[in-house]
Amino acid sequence: MNANPFLEKLRAIPQQHGTFVGVDSDGCVFDTPTLKLRRYFHPMIIEHWQLEKCADALNTCAEWVNLGSRYRGSNRFAALLRTFDHFVRYPGVRESGIRLPSLDSLRAYVHSGLPLGVPSLRAEVERTGDAMLASVLAWSLEVSRRVDTEMQPVPPFPHVREALAAIAAGSDMAVVSQTPVAAVEREWKANGIDGFAGCIAGQEFGPKAGQLLAATDGRYPRDRVLMIGDAYGDLEAAREAGVSFFPIYPSEEEASWKQFLEEAYPRFLSGTFDTAYQSALIQRFETLLPTTPPWEG
Repeated sequence: MNANPFLEKLRAIPQQHGTFVGVDSDGCVFDTPTLKLRRYFHPMIIEHWQLEKCADALNTCAEWVNLGSRYRGSNRFAALLRTFDHFVRYPGVRESGIRLPSLDSLRAYVHSGLPLGVPSLRAEVERTGDAMLASVLAWSLEVSRRVDTEMQPVPPFPHVREALAAIAAGSDMAVVSQTPVAAVEREWKANGIDGFAGCIAGQEFGPKAGQLLAATDGRYPRDRVLMIGDAYGDLEAAREAGVSFFPIYPSEEEASWKQFLEEAYPRFLSGTFDTAYQSALIQRFETLLPTTPPWEG
């Protein structure tokens, strides 16, 4: 498989400090997911696949996947597949007689190992001519178009700006995200915080663990690299890359960033962000993000 050319931008970040911090964007720095999902992503799934008859069921599944579960913050195509998987099992959906989408090609794409994003999906549509993949591509492009043209910039959570300034003064930093990179760049620039990051990455760069490794492998000791995120995928990326993790608790973002600024980041710089401290943070984080929806027991 060809190397991802986007990753060269991460490898090219100047090394000015002895530590590195990766920061997620949506739901971590900005309170954008709820607005984006409820106004654009979820209604457009219903509209695009003509699921109006079971709209409440689709919304329930999509909100759980994207906001209230361990899959919060995952790539939009992986999240779409998981939403459909729960939707087809949701009580009453099959009995409604609604036409359900075929998921085989989407499942194959999500598990293909390709960097999940518009460029690779477009290439798969051209290669296979698959109708479902073409439909997913059209949905994704329209979601992005409407978010780009209709959604106003959202300010960062309280304490984020101060925290990013502190990170930039003490560590090298990159945005590590699964949102399309153009959207991430726009949000950071609109709020005047893009200058804190050595690179702004998005879904086109591939998985978050790969982004972290591209920016840090061979350049920083593993215990001098920290990932900050609000989703379980951020924790998994940190574990896969062998680096430390600080969680931004969903619905407790302001307090989380205050704790990071006043306690966690000083500990990280001083080398006292140890296993016991991190484990206590992660244990609570995991309890907030279940793996099974309540209607499935």
